[in-house]
Amino acid sequence: MRILNPLRIAFKAIILNKVRSLLTMLGIIIGVASVIAMLAIGEGSKESIRATITSMGSNMITVRPGSDVRGGVKQERSAMETLKLTDYLALKEEASLLTYISPLVNGSGQVISGSNNWPSSIYGVNPDYLKIKTTELQSGSMFTDAEVQTAAKVAVIGQTVVDNIFPDGKDPIGQMIRFNNIPFTVIGVLEVKGENTFGQDQDDIVIAPYTTVQKRILAVDFLESIVASSINEEKAPEAVLQVSEIMRTQHKLTESTANDFNVKSMEELISTFSSTSEMLTLLLVAVASISLLIGGIGIMNIMYVSVKERTKEIGLRLAVGGKESDILMQFLIEAILISLTGGFLGVTLGLSATFFIENFLNWPTSVTSYSIIISFAVCAVTGIFFGWYPARKASALDPITALRYE
Repeated sequence: MRILNPLRIAFKAIILNKVRSLLTMLGIIIGVASVIAMLAIGEGSKESIRATITSMGSNMITVRPGSDVRGGVKQERSAMETLKLTDYLALKEEASLLTYISPLVNGSGQVISGSNNWPSSIYGVNPDYLKIKTTELQSGSMFTDAEVQTAAKVAVIGQTVVDNIFPDGKDPIGQMIRFNNIPFTVIGVLEVKGENTFGQDQDDIVIAPYTTVQKRILAVDFLESIVASSINEEKAPEAVLQVSEIMRTQHKLTESTANDFNVKSMEELISTFSSTSEMLTLLLVAVASISLLIGGIGIMNIMYVSVKERTKEIGLRLAVGGKESDILMQFLIEAILISLTGGFLGVTLGLSATFFIENFLNWPTSVTSYSIIISFAVCAVTGIFFGWYPARKASALDPITALRYE
């Protein structure tokens, strides 16, 4: 019962000064709403990045040429020709932590069918590529190892290529297309994946045997990269080390010689982007938290005003036997009640803002329960912290001086 009476008095004081109380809560409301919205945007971005990278193959490991110094000039990775087919064969034979592995060469050019053409990219791979990239076929079939060995002129194309070179809706399976004037027979169409978080159209692609692309399109004998998938995500770091050891042996590198290749896993990429996203989220939350600080100062100001306005009431309560702890509790409860009410309204506004951002601005968001719990906890702490001093000052008033106050 002791807590109920101060609670009723505090609630009545807030109701009697509705406009003033609402203006006091405004800083808390905006602060909490901002924190929830910023955390939702940060978490949504992180999940979107993870989903995008996972859709590219969550266990994927990529081996690329490393930069090198020749004649005092640092060469670009794209200019390096350190990856050979023998590297791919060595990894395929010796890497026990890899499930699928494929060479990769790629180029760009025009895809032509009749009078229709479209600029696209061609990727030369083997049949394992679709399993590494966790991609399915919408129709048709993937080329076989036998077609890779014979450098067959067959291709699997993405939906964007289909839409642009077969605008009349013709079934592309079995049709003849040309890429940079080299004829290919379409044997499959990839499932639709759309754009990823980085704005790249994942359906604007032509896939063909790597031997065909090497010999007929690019006229090269080296590989631009080697892609593989580890047994599972947990084994990816071990697989990276194993691949590095095999590659160093294959390239006959001594202990003092730097790698002329780079090995990266998707987990590293996810970690890098996630850490960047977390830093941005913390920055946004820090900026939003300033509103909470301003809201707390507003609560302190209004409690000072309340103490001044009710000085005679405080003196009367103390004169008839009220304890200092009762006065302290009364004003402290009032401050906490203002803060928590502002927190509730702030959470409601934050959730509404998140809904608007996701559905009308098309930004990925994800509201977590901990952001709401933290917001309420911060509101309670703010109410106690900024309400304590005015409440303590009220409880320390001298009854006689308070009764004489005008």
